[in-house]
Amino acid sequence: MTPPHAANSAAARDIANVLHPYTDLQAHQETGPLVIARGKGVRVYDDAGKEYIETVAGLWCAALGFDNERLVQAAVKQMRELPFYHGFTGRSHAPMIDLAEMLIQRAPVPMSKVFFANSGSEANDTAIKMIWYANNAWGRPGKKKIIGRVRGYHGITVAAASVTGQAANHKAFDVPLPGFIHTLCPTFYHEGREGETEEQFSARCAEELEKLILAEGPETIAAMFCEPVQGAGGVVVPPRGYFQAIQPVLRKHDILLVADEVICGFGRTGNYWGSQTFGLEPDILVCAKALSNSFLPISAVMVNERVFEALAAKSHEIGTFGHGFTYSGHPVPAAVAIETLRIYDEIDIVGHVREVGPYFQDELRRRFRDHPLVGEVRGVGLIGAVELVEDKAARRNFPPARKVGPKLVKHGERHGLILRSMVLDSIGFSPPLIITRAEIDEMLDRFARALEDLAVQLRREAIAPVA
Repeated sequence: MTPPHAANSAAARDIANVLHPYTDLQAHQETGPLVIARGKGVRVYDDAGKEYIETVAGLWCAALGFDNERLVQAAVKQMRELPFYHGFTGRSHAPMIDLAEMLIQRAPVPMSKVFFANSGSEANDTAIKMIWYANNAWGRPGKKKIIGRVRGYHGITVAAASVTGQAANHKAFDVPLPGFIHTLCPTFYHEGREGETEEQFSARCAEELEKLILAEGPETIAAMFCEPVQGAGGVVVPPRGYFQAIQPVLRKHDILLVADEVICGFGRTGNYWGSQTFGLEPDILVCAKALSNSFLPISAVMVNERVFEALAAKSHEIGTFGHGFTYSGHPVPAAVAIETLRIYDEIDIVGHVREVGPYFQDELRRRFRDHPLVGEVRGVGLIGAVELVEDKAARRNFPPARKVGPKLVKHGERHGLILRSMVLDSIGFSPPLIITRAEIDEMLDRFARALEDLAVQLRREAIAPVA
């Protein structure tokens, strides 16, 4: 197998040595990587100097874009003062203390304590362990099952992948583990019935959830994980009244609600938290990504007083809370996160999203909802998606083997766009929150050209002679 890359180039060395996440590893040996060399604002540049608008802020995360000197200096200053310390056995340091306080002050509902990890996956894994631990403290050792949603995404550690509701994260990994169950994806576009309103669909989602709970036994179910907007599942925006319908069901059966704000937090939906946009009242909140603008790895788990009291009581009985990571609350990422939150406040990032978000949503719909390849355009704030379909009237998606979404991603690269194709050929948009109206126009202009190139390619494939 001889990859089409010059020997000793960055691409060739990547192929020789790197095992990539979320990649067809065999195909990568032929195609090689897109090597990104630098970034500025909403743009990144490859190692040949080509410029791209990053439509997904990397991985939904670089809210302030790809360069920020204040964040660089925050890291440098902390590296000089205290480059590492841990939080084990009651140790602490100022960045961890200050960041926890800032998060508690900004929480969408009253929260008691903050635990720090290094990624959204680790944070969700931590939340699962906390839920099991708390139920043991409450004398409910059988109340351990976790509910996720079809197409939901909560990470890729063994437990987080189990609550995730996507086939690609399950196949060949032997997950979900026992005790993880999934309920209906709240996609009105695909799951709504003829003549059904969004509110009626939301009520049916709540009914289906309660049927699942009763079938499994309420005494066995500990928690439900929800993203305010399902991100990697294709930007599934909940229908009207959805969380207002399901939360009473959870409270009725004493099932904790975990808000996974890894993508939605810090202004993405037009409020500081997606929970505020959609009316969630979580017992546990998980955040990451934009917490530090993703310049350094850090995540957080916020728990309310009821959950904390259970953790405290059980840890006292055992003698320790036997969970944590070497890098939990690492001072350098914590210092960068503190500066990130300060910048959000100073530039009023939520106000900016409220100003440009409606423009982005209107333009995305105006330009693409009537395109013959587009089934649905959806989103809120500065997160959106365009779902590609083979049959617009029937809402029928393309067969996965045709790889229509990935084909559009390649056309996007030629037009200077970094795109992401997700479930059901949904093309996600989650640009840096600092994006301007002019940059939104430029991004959508480039996307329109890429979409037309895809349409031409598909027409050619349709008339190509069968081999």
